Amino acid sequence: MILLTKELKARLIANGIKQAPLRGTPQEIDFKPVVKLFTPDAGATWLLCEILDDNHDLAFGLCDLGLGFPELGLVSLMELAEVRGNIGLPVERDRNFEADRTLLEYCRIANEAGRIIA
Repeated sequence: MILLTKELKARLIANGIKQAPLRGTPQEIDFKPVVKLFTPDAGATWLLCEILDDNHDLAFGLCDLGLGFPELGLVSLMELAEVRGNIGLPVERDRNFEADRTLLEYCRIANEAGRIIA
């Protein structure tokens, strides 16, 4: 499975371009996640909302490696494509995912629960 379709990648890049001049300021945009990626056999989940405008390998979002400590951060898309779970299954995209809240709302809920709930 392709992790990001052309449409999803274009949306992530567009968000990154919008965010670039605002990054690090109080005006940063709290986007809704565009895509949910997960390991079907390892409990890891990523909710991604943007790809950096100056490095299309780096995506920003809520990352949960299944250890009870979800956090906001950057992840390499090339590295995600190489990740394998406990029995060797690759990362997959949740084809039915549609964000119903912003990334920071998902983050708040994940920190309370110790895992991403989406």
